[in-house]
Amino acid sequence: MKKDIEIPIAKEVFVAIVHEWNKEFLSKDWNAYIINNRNTPIDMVLIVSKGHDKDKKTSTMRHGIGLVGAKSYEKIEMVQEDVLALDNEFFVTFFADDKLYERRYNFDKNTVNEQNLINIPIIDKEGVLAK
Repeated sequence: MKKDIEIPIAKEVFVAIVHEWNKEFLSKDWNAYIINNRNTPIDMVLIVSKGHDKDKKTSTMRHGIGLVGAKSYEKIEMVQEDVLALDNEFFVTFFADDKLYERRYNFDKNTVNEQNLINIPIIDKEGVLAK
């Protein structure tokens, strides 16, 4: 029975942490986004995020995004600067093409910083893509 269940790996869907200006607080903040680079929308997007290392761990956050249109993006959460010193994981599941997709995205500790910024496609802002 279990061998009959197919959960394909998500392709053309990414998680990025973007460094952007916050007009309300007049500061630069790190924000996590889900990016759908597919030609079709993804639906029922669920994201579980957490940070951890040997001695510390953050709370587990759960986000229900719903629909992310084709070639678009949605904000997941703001990421505090001190959490970037931990390994961060985003576990993403969604439906597309009548199938359930899943993928685990990771940001190694201290890799989200000013020196590693690149232009993130679709969002068109500077940030770091998860591996």
